[in-house]
Amino acid sequence: MCRNAVDYSLYLVTDSTHAILGDRDVVDVVEDAVAGGVTIVQYRDKKSDTATLVHTATRIHEITQRHRIPLLINDRVDVALAIGAEGVHLGQDDLDLHTARKALGKDAIIGLTACSVEEACEAAQAGADYLGIGTVFATPTKEDTKSIIGTTGLRRVLTSLATLPSPAADIPKVCIGGINARNLQRVLYKSRPAHDNHATQALNGVAVVSAIMGAEYPKEAASQLRRLISTPPPFVHVFSRQPSPPPDPEVLLPKIGPLWEKLAQAKPLSHNMTNTVVQNFAANVALAIGASPIMSMNPAEAADLATIPTSALVLNMGTLIGDTLSHYKIALSAYNDAGRPTLLDPVGAGATAVRRQAVRELLDAGHFDVIKGNEAEIRTVSAQGAGNHTTSMESKDEIKQHGVDSGSRALDAGSAAQLVKALALRERSVILMTGETDLISDGTRTYTVKHGHEYLGSITGSGCALGTVISSFLAIDGIESQGIRNEPTGDRLLAVLAALLAYELAAEKAAAKAGGPGSFIPAFLDALYAMRQDVSGGKYEVLNPSKVELVRETP
Repeated sequence: MCRNAVDYSLYLVTDSTHAILGDRDVVDVVEDAVAGGVTIVQYRDKKSDTATLVHTATRIHEITQRHRIPLLINDRVDVALAIGAEGVHLGQDDLDLHTARKALGKDAIIGLTACSVEEACEAAQAGADYLGIGTVFATPTKEDTKSIIGTTGLRRVLTSLATLPSPAADIPKVCIGGINARNLQRVLYKSRPAHDNHATQALNGVAVVSAIMGAEYPKEAASQLRRLISTPPPFVHVFSRQPSPPPDPEVLLPKIGPLWEKLAQAKPLSHNMTNTVVQNFAANVALAIGASPIMSMNPAEAADLATIPTSALVLNMGTLIGDTLSHYKIALSAYNDAGRPTLLDPVGAGATAVRRQAVRELLDAGHFDVIKGNEAEIRTVSAQGAGNHTTSMESKDEIKQHGVDSGSRALDAGSAAQLVKALALRERSVILMTGETDLISDGTRTYTVKHGHEYLGSITGSGCALGTVISSFLAIDGIESQGIRNEPTGDRLLAVLAALLAYELAAEKAAAKAGGPGSFIPAFLDALYAMRQDVSGGKYEVLNPSKVELVRETP
């Protein structure tokens, strides 16, 4: 078997412990798994004696040879030699690569575990045949885990490997650690580097243990994983392809009025898992624009709500208490599984270590169509999602918030635009950085918006309620409504831009009538309602923004 033509797509690592295997025979489980579509097997048993290892490995090898897939032995070069296995997998504390190659010969497959960029790059350049990168998620099957890297850490390793010269950059790569049917597609999707223009930058497969070894029906479990590997996750939407260079605002702005009219007809559901301070205000804002809000922190409701074809989820980090974070993860998974839009509002993300950790966990837990926040929050998301890595621009020591207040801008206009674009590319999300000048980007198109009013910064929850409005526009983006003149676009950036302008233009109208922040709130709700009535009647001219500009690339 040629070691350069191995299919790593579904890589099974065995586990013989009773906690995972139970009373079943590991050989029987492997046979079922291979019949279900496993493409390569690693026999791992850290506790049995050599005679048992050789006997079991021989039986497994008969199965893999019959199906013409490789069998690798974990750590034990002597066992691999004894049974004629195709190769070995070595950990960082096992036999070194050079010695193993000398013992097994040039045709043997030798893989190495890598938990960091440094380990991965060193192994690739040393001549390993493939890398097992992880641990991605916490798992009970491996007790000597050095660190949990998450999808962001995994992506960082892949990005770094892609910068190496060939053939090191082309080394096959699988990830391992807590991979199962619920997270496999998300891991494959989120681990791809931002500039995924070369196959060498993507994962070649996933390594699974308990998802198959602990399954009641290993064959069916393997078949399901193979199907998931070959299909895109449900939350990946087909965005309308925009011309290059990106269009000036005049191309997008005429679409905003019809989009709001469609919202008013569809009455989308905005599911808010938000902080307790703003629930009432955000719900009133949703009603004013024509949406239907639900303020439910119960994760058990998420799966049902996500089945509504015009629903969207807002995860707001304003109140992180008790089981809030775990509840958010459950809801995020439900909406991702249903392919419905999600928005992250990382309120006060840079204020405390608890909030920074929450950002890391949420980014690893699922996909967000939109991430919105002030500059400090967006910079924190950029830094915490970088996989234990910071750049000169995003030093963790620099990103400190005083509570949840936005504070003044620290970045110049060019650096801020560069940040939102890079983050949009990395997360494959629309990024909205709010401030005196708002920045919005999907990684291809970046715009500035200079609308709104200072009163928005003087009332509690204005930023949180904006998340509710954005989710409402996201919920109806890409659907058709009876009698609406525009066609569905599937354009998330347009939906966010429409929501932002509706919100900020209404604020300007309300501020003209208000005497201060106290009277601004009811005037703002009235302005949103009046504008909704106007656009529902086809009076799109009430949405006449003049301060939206395309951020052009500097030569």
